[in-house]
Amino acid sequence: MISIRTASPRAPLAALTAAMLLGLSLAPAFAAEPTATAAPSATATDEASARDSEAGVRFKALYTREWKWRQAQFAGGDDEDVQGQASSRLPKVDTATQAERERYWAQVLKELDAIDKTQLRGEDPVNYEVFRQQIQSLLANQRLRGWEMPFNSDSAFWTNLGFTARRPIRDAEGYRRYLGQLRDIPRYFDEQIDNMRAGLVRGYSVPRVTLTGRDASIKEVVDAKLEDNLLYTPFKQMPANMPAAEQARLRAEAAKAIDEQVLPAYRKLLAFMQDEYMKQARTTLAAEAMPDGEALYRAKIREYTTLDLPPAQIHKIGLEEVAKIRAQMDQTIAKTDFKGTFPEFLHYLRTDPKFYPKTGDELLMRASWLAKRVDGQIGNYIGLLPRQRFAIRPVPSDLAPFYTAGRGGRDVYLLNTYDLPSRPLFNLAALTLHESAPGHSLQTSLAAEHEGLPDFRRYTYISAYGEGWALYSEKLGIEMGLYDTPYDYFGYLTYQMWRASRLVVDTGIHHLGWSRERAQAFLRDNTALSEHEVQTEVDRYIGWPGQALSYYLGQMSIERARAKAEQALGQDFDIRAFHDAILALGSVPLPVLEQRADRFIDESRAKAAAQRAKTAAAAAGSAAKS
Repeated sequence: MISIRTASPRAPLAALTAAMLLGLSLAPAFAAEPTATAAPSATATDEASARDSEAGVRFKALYTREWKWRQAQFAGGDDEDVQGQASSRLPKVDTATQAERERYWAQVLKELDAIDKTQLRGEDPVNYEVFRQQIQSLLANQRLRGWEMPFNSDSAFWTNLGFTARRPIRDAEGYRRYLGQLRDIPRYFDEQIDNMRAGLVRGYSVPRVTLTGRDASIKEVVDAKLEDNLLYTPFKQMPANMPAAEQARLRAEAAKAIDEQVLPAYRKLLAFMQDEYMKQARTTLAAEAMPDGEALYRAKIREYTTLDLPPAQIHKIGLEEVAKIRAQMDQTIAKTDFKGTFPEFLHYLRTDPKFYPKTGDELLMRASWLAKRVDGQIGNYIGLLPRQRFAIRPVPSDLAPFYTAGRGGRDVYLLNTYDLPSRPLFNLAALTLHESAPGHSLQTSLAAEHEGLPDFRRYTYISAYGEGWALYSEKLGIEMGLYDTPYDYFGYLTYQMWRASRLVVDTGIHHLGWSRERAQAFLRDNTALSEHEVQTEVDRYIGWPGQALSYYLGQMSIERARAKAEQALGQDFDIRAFHDAILALGSVPLPVLEQRADRFIDESRAKAAAQRAKTAAAAAGSAAKS
């Protein structure tokens, strides 16, 4: 999902007070005469307003300046969700630039801490906490030298170039910028290689066991003929309104750039990966086994969960949740009339052909039908819906072998049609709810369309909130009636179990020293994930410490907030209004989300009381007339 534009995205924060979220003044009250309850003097009010204005102006100037600088730093860089600021170059990633970024964000944090946040009003208290979390995350990654590991088993800097190549280019200027990026690949790859070499020297690398086959996406570019080369994609079909002579000239420039700059750079990267990196990468698995490992893993936990929880506590929460879900799974199996043990039921699900699509098109069409069924229900659960629409497309072939089952962004829900015997249909409803609507596509679109928020909240992504909402969306499928059979419901439960198991597996690997085999066995024994998914998912957790923790902890936070609101409001609880309040936040740390829910309770009580008073007054008026 969308990052905060760093090689290793997303981070910690301090919780907001209820007073700050409610926008209440925390300035000291001024005493009036003992015999009267007077308002503050005009002078006192003016002084408070001046302080408000000064703090708010300083804060806005700071985040505006930093956001502009941040976008310039990463101009030309793409990932699967976000296209970077237009540029004819790729981002600089050399050590001097990394040092500059560390100094810059350290200064920003210093300036931010100098602002009296108790004097911020309106939306700024929330803006402050979100912005501070982002800067802390960016700075922590710089200090931990995260840029020395610019890829993992899930994604890489070279595969991100494929997302750039697949984006539509609409005019000649766009093609010239793209050609500039192609010509800049040698410099960009050389800097990345230098960084990875430095990581190897100090034992900071992707674990060797997860690297098998990860060079295939590089080799595909090296071996492809020009017309089939991924990076030539934009030139295959160019805008019809572009003169033929100009199209021919641009294609010739692309062919030359690919031959003279791109292919030599990819060959050099392939040789480095095969001859050095894959042979010298660390043989350990745990994040805590790397330099400053304990601090690194705690930083990743804060980054991805926005909570300061010790790994042992997260592991315990995971085991407790796994036990709860297992009991629900057993009850669901009983409804299928299956006669056998839990392992036998999992074997049945993994091996019976009736549970699997016969073609990629069948999988895509089933997902499309589920998405349309959600369209018919969504208005009952969410009041404000986004204008943005999403497409459903297969995961590109160069990514598919090591990619997750699906991935959702603002404009696309990517569905993996590779290895169809590992893509069960009973999981598809939960997957579609998570990745498209009301999950990632809907949430990120609403955030981007929220013009009342500053850009650093509209276009960034905090994993605990985003993944928590998407996992909560799977649960909304129960209320929407999307799980038609006990097998579909078991698919939902296996996805819940999968995310609860991540709490156990991630902390098991990175804190308790679990082996890859033990982690795979835990997923295999507790979920109905296919063997292919078990292997790719565990490798993802090994190479991406902490990210897997965000999902279930995020969902638990939203569920706590909803349960508290339902209990407090009773018949006055409005599910659409609750979801609108949560979604209007954009992407925020979990403590901010829960504080917003407290504010929602107060607002709803006030609204309900006002409505009852209005109704009573109307009734009294009618009685008086009669």
